Amino acid sequence: MADPRAENALRLALASIEELEDRWVAARDYLKIDASRARHALLSDLAADPNLWDDQDHAREVTTELGRLTNDLESFDALRSALDDAAVLAEFATESLGAGEIDQSIFAELASAVEDLGHAIAALETQSLFSGPYDENDAIVELHAGAGGTDAQDWTEMLLRMYSRWAERRGFGVEVDEATEGQEAGLLSATFIVKGRFAYGWLSVERGVHRLVRISPFDSQARRQTSFASLEVTPLLEDSAGEVEIDEKDLRVDTYRSSGAGGQHVNKTDSAIRLTHLPSGIVVSCQNERSQHQNRARAMQILEAKLAERARAQRRAEMDALSGQRSDNAWGSQIRSYVQAPYQLVKDHRSDFETGNVEAVLDGDLDGFMEAELRRQRSAS
Repeated sequence: MADPRAENALRLALASIEELEDRWVAARDYLKIDASRARHALLSDLAADPNLWDDQDHAREVTTELGRLTNDLESFDALRSALDDAAVLAEFATESLGAGEIDQSIFAELASAVEDLGHAIAALETQSLFSGPYDENDAIVELHAGAGGTDAQDWTEMLLRMYSRWAERRGFGVEVDEATEGQEAGLLSATFIVKGRFAYGWLSVERGVHRLVRISPFDSQARRQTSFASLEVTPLLEDSAGEVEIDEKDLRVDTYRSSGAGGQHVNKTDSAIRLTHLPSGIVVSCQNERSQHQNRARAMQILEAKLAERARAQRRAEMDALSGQRSDNAWGSQIRSYVQAPYQLVKDHRSDFETGNVEAVLDGDLDGFMEAELRRQRSAS
């Protein structure tokens, strides 16, 4: 006599495999896998050229792109193999069920394989959301305390920790280049670089004002306090020379003593650098490198990236093309609210994605918010 539970499990698994197969085929189209294979073959030929490294910049571009394409194609082909393996397992499960000798280990393995495939294909689908020209780049992130006094400065430091934890979860590197301490606690501002593929693509949807509501730890009467901090993000360009030229006469260079939450390598000498680009008014600082020369080089790289972004926006006559429209760092302008009192809720006001697990979010569990906003932007375009 057939086992109804086994029959139902098999039916669900077969339906899931069929759905996953359809999603894999769709991914092949929207990820342009065939074009990627052709590009991979071309780059492989270039990489095999013994004269490639005569032009080291070009060689690095070729090998970097080739490495990324290799990883993408290997991951995609591995999914194909995993789908085939799941289909074979489904055949074994069907035979087992038909013979009346149900092998529970096959059913367990099949269920696990289907679940893993679902996660892997979902990751592929998320990758398709990154279609901007700079989405694969590292990201320069700036945090600024807004309305809310000491609580806002504390909130800014909490956000720095939140995004650092998020980056660690994804295997991204984080480099804090500048952190200005608040008057009593927290940070007035911080600049950090998140390094990893699609770092800018992910973080670009986080730009805007973030609002915290909680019982203030700095209020002796334990009253509820609302505070604000803003996030700005810029793609890090390894070479901006083709987009911007900076005249040294347009720069004001200030040196000062490093301090604050810049990491264990903050040099407590007058090695920190602040660059002010006089024509644009853009100010960047760096204090985390080991020498004044290194801090200046990093600050110049950040300044070049910010000027390049500004130039692109001006060329397109859309000031929010990459940097987004800047809002007041106070009431009515927030993209997301983090409420710890009188109830527990984090809600994004653009996508309406929300969760009651505030602590998990503050510990870096942000993917759900980011994916929801990426999908909202894709559907609106």
